[in-house]
Amino acid sequence: MGIKLYYTTVTASRTVKSQQAEVIRILDSKSIQYELIDISVGGELRDEMRSKAGDPTAVPPQLFNEDNYCGNYEMFSEAVEADTVEQFLKMA
Repeated sequence: MGIKLYYTTVTASRTVKSQQAEVIRILDSKSIQYELIDISVGGELRDEMRSKAGDPTAVPPQLFNEDNYCGNYEMFSEAVEADTVEQFLKMA
């Protein structure tokens, strides 16, 4: 599967929770298949996400197409506004 969404099931941040839920809702509404990767199950997944994103402080949600970094919530949101989600996810 191409699209990977790094997220967390364990967070006290309402912002992170709402951003993750919005990304999932939009992907589902566009019938875009994706794989959820829960970084809360181990620190190595969080480190992997940050390494792939090229940002040692990256927080979920982070989107990838395979191992190609697509962006974070803010970048995804801009793509939704511009109706360029498929290009953002490197699907087009």
